[in-house]
Amino acid sequence: MSSTTIEGKPREQWTGQTGFILSAIGSAVGLGNIWRFPGVAYENGGGAFLVPYLVALLTAGIPILLLDYAVGHRYRGSAPTAFRRLARWLEPLGWFQVLISFVIAVYYAAVVAWALSFFVYSFDLRWGDDPAGFFTGSYLQLADVGGADPWVSLDFVPAVLVPLVLVWIVAIGVLVAGVAKGLERANVIFIPLLVVGFGILVVRSLTLPGATDGLDALFTPNWAALGDADVWIAAYAQIFFSLSVAFGIMITYSSYRRRRANLTSPGLVVAFANSSFEILAGIGVFAALGFLAHQQSVAVGDIEGLTGPILSFVTFPTIVSQMPAGPLFGCLFFGSLAIAGFTSFISILQVVSAAFQEKFGLSRRQAPVRIGIVAAVLSIVGMGTTTGLVALDTIDNWANNVGIVASAVLTCILVVWVLRRAPLLRAHLNAVSTTQVGPWWYACVGVVVPFVLAFMLVSRIVSLVAEGYEGYATWYLNVFGWGMIGVLVVGAFVFARIRWRVDPDVFEPWPMIGATTGGAASGADERRPGATDAGKEGRR
Repeated sequence: MSSTTIEGKPREQWTGQTGFILSAIGSAVGLGNIWRFPGVAYENGGGAFLVPYLVALLTAGIPILLLDYAVGHRYRGSAPTAFRRLARWLEPLGWFQVLISFVIAVYYAAVVAWALSFFVYSFDLRWGDDPAGFFTGSYLQLADVGGADPWVSLDFVPAVLVPLVLVWIVAIGVLVAGVAKGLERANVIFIPLLVVGFGILVVRSLTLPGATDGLDALFTPNWAALGDADVWIAAYAQIFFSLSVAFGIMITYSSYRRRRANLTSPGLVVAFANSSFEILAGIGVFAALGFLAHQQSVAVGDIEGLTGPILSFVTFPTIVSQMPAGPLFGCLFFGSLAIAGFTSFISILQVVSAAFQEKFGLSRRQAPVRIGIVAAVLSIVGMGTTTGLVALDTIDNWANNVGIVASAVLTCILVVWVLRRAPLLRAHLNAVSTTQVGPWWYACVGVVVPFVLAFMLVSRIVSLVAEGYEGYATWYLNVFGWGMIGVLVVGAFVFARIRWRVDPDVFEPWPMIGATTGGAASGADERRPGATDAGKEGRR
């Protein structure tokens, strides 16, 4: 029989391992794989960047992914539930992750909406001869903030508003359908479609004149770069931001796995599939950039906009306009971008929905509708206006580089060093998995990950305080950057203080792991007052 929810009802589950793996890959493979990795690799040693990238994957990416899996699977709940069951006082950390996910969902939907718009625009190459002017002018109608226009505007942009509303309606519908019939079914359809569509795009890119020049620019190794600490930090940052770890997604997703479910082998599959797609994206993107450089008779490095939204919505439309069968290429690219973004988006939204469902006793239909409506309104008001791009850029920077990194550092330190639960969690992984986790995992999640990420966090905070961000007004950064982080911290403690509709502590983890795991980490110490046979149901 299945394990139970907080309310004592059967907990939703993935139908099997394949559904979970595809859904986890769908979460991990997102916008950053396509528009961030190629540029980061190019700027940090080219082919030589793959060395620190692989090291980061093995010493940080996979270990912290398995940490999330272990916490979610053992404690059978969303981030607040799982962390509370680790230790009551740890619940605010779970809510901090949930609120980060909420904020990210608000602006992430906008980028998916942009990709949908440009998918439609690809049919007639509507951006014309000036993709940059079209994106910021005709499409976004971007305000001249700091100049004649205000920093915050309620002037809505119809071209953004329509697809944005559509994205929210479809996402809420997927979550209302549930884990198996909604999330899993969407990923089972979209991930193979993404692989096929993007694969065709890559093959087409490789046949373009100048494609080899682009690949040479990307993969020619600059071995001297390996001596630069910033290159190694960039590799760890890319792996960390790419795998959807430390803000509740993988904790929530793994909680829907059956009790007797293999964790480590699927984790390896997800991690390497994510990295493989990033390399595939690098090949496709730089082959296309090589073509553009060939057409303009310039070096690849002289092309502006090699990362981020400018790469996707300015540089690629320029490429599409100059290549044979451009509309088809544009449809493949923006269709892939929309799919990758949407599968990540629904995973982010599920983190929030699951947490509120468990805390306030909402049904699986009530939670996504209520949360989705609130988030959609904020998304429309904040991102569907002429100042949406500036707000998105600012909030994204603080949410990712400050919020998520701080969450990861705190998780490792509190779980590994303060609670000393690493032996227990490793024992849990090994008890249910075929591929065994060795003692090396302690060093990774207890030393490597917190040290590297703490260095990243401190460096970024110092930079933001001293230099600001993108020349934006200080008051604006204090409100939408630091102010947003402050609200998330306060909100985390407020939500943790609210009374649970049903006591989450009536819970018994399985399998019970004895004193062999060491001291306070023993399974006996995890038993909650009032634990019933409900926990034992999950053993079968």
